Amino acid sequence: MKKIISLFLLLFIYNLSFSQELLATVQINSQQLGGSNQQAYKALEKSLRDFINNTSWTGKKLQNFEKIKCNFAVVIAERDGNRFKGSIVIQAVRPVFSTTYESPLINLQDQRFSFEYVENENLVFNERQFSGKNLIDVISFYVYVILGYDADSFQSLGGTPWFAKAQQIAQNSQNRNYEGWNVINEPRSRTILINEIINPNWSQLRSTMYTYHRAGLDNLFNQDQTAAKKVIFDALMQLKRYENSFQQSYYFNLFLDNKSDEIFNIFNSGNNGGLVMNDLKELMMIFAPKYSENKWSKWK
Repeated sequence: MKKIISLFLLLFIYNLSFSQELLATVQINSQQLGGSNQQAYKALEKSLRDFINNTSWTGKKLQNFEKIKCNFAVVIAERDGNRFKGSIVIQAVRPVFSTTYESPLINLQDQRFSFEYVENENLVFNERQFSGKNLIDVISFYVYVILGYDADSFQSLGGTPWFAKAQQIAQNSQNRNYEGWNVINEPRSRTILINEIINPNWSQLRSTMYTYHRAGLDNLFNQDQTAAKKVIFDALMQLKRYENSFQQSYYFNLFLDNKSDEIFNIFNSGNNGGLVMNDLKELMMIFAPKYSENKWSKWK
């Protein structure tokens, strides 16, 4: 009986650890356009929500509690017939075991989002080719980025298959006369982001994502936090190898922006088990000096 229970728990944890489908909310904000047809934006909102949540991205069927919580928020700034232009914010969180806390995985704003959409058209993803309208391509790209981030947080480099799909979408979208895909003259483009993630030079950051979340955060809410804090401390100190190369990296700086509040709060209790906080403080001040005054300098 004990063996059966143990096997059940193992399977439960395994399934939870590899939850790679989405539970997404979608918001379309068209306020900048004034009194234009709001029904079209409601239709777009529903179409995107259904597309993201009902497409089988990984071939797995999961219950809602296993899915990745995420949000896609689109601001429409311009419209010309069926052509739209604006920005999109992508957010996703990860549950922390034995808590109700949700750790931010990714939170980014893409300001180069233009696409074509006909009200109530059927949205179908084809990973082998560009859609021709850019809407499906951008959304699918970020879906696979989210899946990759989530998988990396549960298994070292576990997101590689999903990042590879995102990279394929980026390659399909090159030279299609839509902004946001270029590697030249477009800092923080989608292609730059995924190329950095896939680049072996940044594999240490991806490994840190795993250690930080799975061995660190998932054990942080034990009665004794000492071991978990040390794991997180050591994982972050491993990033010292990027001390001279991080400045121009979209992926690295996105990690710092997404995690700065959480990292600060983890070590702000004053009970850090003898860790040499000055070492981490100095490193964070190099990596993210804009947070020095309101975060890192407050560590004791």
